[in-house]
Amino acid sequence: MQTRANTLAFIGPGLGWLALFMVIPCGIIFVYSFFERGVYGGIDFIFTFDNFQRAIDPIYLNILLTSGRIAGLATIIAIVLAYPAAYAISLAPRQRQPGYLFLVMLPFWSNYLIRTYAWIVMLNREGLINNALEGLGVINEPLPLLYNEFSIITGLVYNYLPFVILAIYSSLSRLNPEIREASEDLGASSVRTFVRVTLPLTMPGVAAGAVFVFVLSIGNFITPDLLGGGRLLMVGNLIYDQFLSARDWPFGSALSLILIGIMMMLLFGQAVAVNRSMGAKRV
Repeated sequence: MQTRANTLAFIGPGLGWLALFMVIPCGIIFVYSFFERGVYGGIDFIFTFDNFQRAIDPIYLNILLTSGRIAGLATIIAIVLAYPAAYAISLAPRQRQPGYLFLVMLPFWSNYLIRTYAWIVMLNREGLINNALEGLGVINEPLPLLYNEFSIITGLVYNYLPFVILAIYSSLSRLNPEIREASEDLGASSVRTFVRVTLPLTMPGVAAGAVFVFVLSIGNFITPDLLGGGRLLMVGNLIYDQFLSARDWPFGSALSLILIGIMMMLLFGQAVAVNRSMGAKRV
């Protein structure tokens, strides 16, 4: 009984914080999504399913699919870049690994907005990248690198890549090196050992990093607004506009609820994958 009381005393503040700033706001969004917009904005408490029917309208459904595609591309690119980096760090001498991880997290010493504005300086027609390519004679005129899908994906990958590296590194660092040595002793090449042993055993870290990037990317509205120049609308921007510009809180709540549902399904899928992986390891 004393142990249970001590446990509740330790987890109570954290659970209370989550309930106050996550569960209750999500509950309010859930309730608002079933009402109508007032004449002058706000909420008109008339029960309806029209907000969800409106959300699957081809116009808004296309925005959601576009957001999913951009988030998916950002996720794939982040994993492709993060895995070699995490793998190299895990193979480095133990005393050097903290230094490499420090360099990975170094960009977070600056504000998110500052990092995003820095990419505007890098990617615009008179920016560092175009000037460097023109100076080397690679191109004759500036490339359209800014205010398009490319710049949005670049910004998303840059801002979330460190988290993917850390997630994959965490799985690699826990991997017993004797398993890889046993595979090589049995005649498997380094490539075969990586494909058949290392990669499957570190998939929980890959899945965690992938879900992290996808969830944050699909709901992001700052990066599309700044690096996309407002030319490409993502679901995060749509929700932002519904609450602050159109003052259509019920429709914004319905879109938010759909986005939360997608995130919850992804998190559930990740949990299932991790549990299966842990079960396979025990066997």
